[in-house]
Order: sequence, then structure tokens, then C-alpha cells
Amino acid sequence: MSRIGKLPIPLPKGVTAVVAGSHVTVSGPKGKLERDLYPGMKVEIAGEVVRVLAPESHDRIYKGLFGLTRTLIANMVHGVSQGFEKRLEIQGIGYRAQVQNNQLTMFVGYSHQVDYTPPQGITLETPKPTSIVVKGINKETVGAVAAELRFVRKPEPYKGKGIRYEGEYVRIKVGKSGAGSGSGAAAGAGGKK
Repeated sequence: MSRIGKLPIPLPKGVTAVVAGSHVTVSGPKGKLERDLYPGMKVEIAGEVVRVLAPESHDRIYKGLFGLTRTLIANMVHGVSQGFEKRLEIQGIGYRAQVQNNQLTMFVGYSHQVDYTPPQGITLETPKPTSIVVKGINKETVGAVAAELRFVRKPEPYKGKGIRYEGEYVRIKVGKSGAGSGSGAAAGAGGKK
């Protein structure tokens, strides 16, 4: 059985959880999240602790879902109590971003600006023109929005320009050197007469 699945999930102050069959609702100071769990997974609430019960079936899929179910509920509890955030960096001369009325406008080397409207429940901030902060209570949505923003201008491998996650390492390739490759071809062509 999963070691993660056996761990209890403590409910912080101000967070409540309700289980109705395979439907879980978690409410807290930052909002409310709901999720349908895989049929057959059982969850119980005892005081200020949520526990996922070990599946009765010995099928492999239930062994994997045991830990996953516990992690999903723990993420819901963390989201409604503290929230999640992803930070992005913009690198490149003239590359920048700004937020107005939760609408993100990016200038990332195209002939036009790129506008992005986040889904409901996500807020975008630009503490500096070269950084973007994605915040929300749903971990999956925060990660998906950050991935979409990174995809607008992925970091290129020669100069590293583009949008990357904060702290992400981008391996820089060595560019072609025009002097060495051209002289050999010219010498070879000159030898034939």
C-alpha cells in the first residue's frame, strides 16, 4: 500500500471538509473547491483530520489511486487555506509584461502584443515588468495557466530569450561559427578545375 495514502490530512483552522459518497467539498478562507473522486475510494472525516481509507480491492489500479486520492485532497486543503502560486521570468531585450484589470499583456518579440485573460479563480500579477506571478486555489489550474504562458514564447536555446519558470535552467547551445565552416568549403571547391 502507498505510504503517502496512509498519512492523515490535518484540517487547519477555518477549513471544513464534507464528503458525500465519492464527492468531496473543501471550504476555507480563500474559497471553496469540489472534486469527484474515483468510484470505490473511501474518505472519512474524524474531528480535524481527513483520512483516505485503504481500498478493499487488491486490484493494482486501487493501490495507485490510494496515494493519489490523499494527495488530491491535501492539495485542496492547502489551496483553500494558503493558495498556490507559480512564478515566471521573462528574458530578452524589450521583453516585458503588464497586468491591467487581471488582463495580461505581453511583449515578447512578436510584431504584436499577446493578450491573455486567465480563467476564473486565477489572478495574475507583475511585480516587475520581467516577472509574472500566477496565483489561485486550484493547484492544477495554476500549473496549467503557467504552462500556457510559458508556451507563448518558450526559451530558445541560443540566447535563452523567452518565458521560463523562476529558477528553471535553460541549456544554451553553442551557435555556428561562420569563419571555420566557410573556408573549408571554399578550398574544396577551388581544388576542382
